[in-house]
Amino acid sequence: MDRERARERIERQARWAIVQYALFRWESAVVIAGAILLSFFLPHPFPGWPIWGWGALAIIAELLIVYTSLTDPETNARVVAELFRQRFNPRRIHDKRLREQVERALNYHERVERLVQRQRAGVLRDRLLDLTQQLGNWLENIFRLAEKLDAYQADAIIRRDRESVPQDIQRLRAALRREDDLAVRAQLQAALANREAQWRSLEALDNTMDRARYQLESTISALGTIYSQVRLIDVRDVDSDRARRLRQDIADQVAALQDIMQAIEDVYGSSGDGGRDGNGAAG
Repeated sequence: MDRERARERIERQARWAIVQYALFRWESAVVIAGAILLSFFLPHPFPGWPIWGWGALAIIAELLIVYTSLTDPETNARVVAELFRQRFNPRRIHDKRLREQVERALNYHERVERLVQRQRAGVLRDRLLDLTQQLGNWLENIFRLAEKLDAYQADAIIRRDRESVPQDIQRLRAALRREDDLAVRAQLQAALANREAQWRSLEALDNTMDRARYQLESTISALGTIYSQVRLIDVRDVDSDRARRLRQDIADQVAALQDIMQAIEDVYGSSGDGGRDGNGAAG
């Protein structure tokens, strides 16, 4: 089953969050309190006024508050940005540099969101909303990659194996040179092959993680460039090469992050393999 994208989930949550925000605004409190007090102290301001009149007016006022909240660009941008920040919380990243990179990505995304929400309804705003959909997916991939790098850097087993496996390889090679018994030599050769395979997996993982770090740095810079380009785009650019390049640049960045994450998944599982000899004991 295809995963539901971050932007789609958050947009639905944002609508409900804005309604909740509207209901708890100070204006709502004033309307409700006023309706209660007027219903008690001035139930019939003039002949024919129904007993439910103040309540009906309060409901109408509340609906207007909800509507204005849902259509207010600043409110929409703030709520969406907060929901993204909750979903991709930088505090979940322990490494300081990675956490700062996620924070920068969130800030760029929030600024783009504000620019788009301030646009008047029309073709340009619709196209820019499509861009924010892509940016949401981009931000999700940035956070996932930062999480993987963070987990890798904190992985005590990988760190231990990076130190112990070369030592085991040297020890097994030395033992193999000294050993004359054919059965023991066969066991040593199998253990050595396992350790060498494990070391190749560790090297592949290290190289992939280095690529991931560079890709993350590159994509944060690209996100800043996208923000600058969105600031410059206007109605004349809606169907222009500039707009198409902008969408393609975002799609390329999303694809690049997905590729590097797939590479990590391909090599990470094999990094701990080969560390046992045929009898299940460490060589």
